[in-house]
Amino acid sequence: MKKIVVFTGAGVSADSGLATFRDADGLWANYRIEDVCTPEALARNRALVIEFYNKRRRELLTTQPNAAHEAIARLEQAYDVEVVTQNVDDLHERAGSTRVTHLHGELRKLRSSRNPDLVVPIEGWEQTLDATAPDGSLLRPHIVFFGESVPMFERAAQIAQQADLMLVVGTSLAVYPAASLVRYVRPEIPIFLVDPGQPDTAGIRNPLTVVRKRAAEGVPPLIDELLRAAAEK
Repeated sequence: MKKIVVFTGAGVSADSGLATFRDADGLWANYRIEDVCTPEALARNRALVIEFYNKRRRELLTTQPNAAHEAIARLEQAYDVEVVTQNVDDLHERAGSTRVTHLHGELRKLRSSRNPDLVVPIEGWEQTLDATAPDGSLLRPHIVFFGESVPMFERAAQIAQQADLMLVVGTSLAVYPAASLVRYVRPEIPIFLVDPGQPDTAGIRNPLTVVRKRAAEGVPPLIDELLRAAAEK
């Protein structure tokens, strides 16, 4: 069975109504990264950081997977599929994708401030300031802050190396190390890129097909084509 690796960014969830990071009206329009998404910010103003992620979590709980998420999940009908996402939402899982690697953490989980491997789910949207982990330390968002290492990148790179086809959706390919994932795909393997903007494709050495459409518009027809191809074999 052919292996398809789907690499997604904020654009795949934008069609569900979730704010992206880099657009003029995006997530960072009203916040400074240094104030809400660094280890130093958490130490300096814990209340603001926790409030920021509580707002994001509350927003997430009001949204639903869109046609792109659902189409990606349908790929599992005929292919060995792994999703690698820069997103911290759970919309891929809620759409039905069964193997999802989150490079930058998960919004609906918290982790120990002392042990990064001690991760717990959060019910609802609100993390209280004094919530503690089973080891007694204060809980923090299970998010890879700017300046922190990306612990799942090595796993993601191994997944990319196994791809027989890669589908890249809704990412500017500007955030590293995530953006370098395309360089781990074997050079003869085709890459399909769905994004309405101008992603940085300089790092892609593979046969490349670009679909300049929003995720919910461009992904479903491409998935349908791949499923038809599998059915004909």
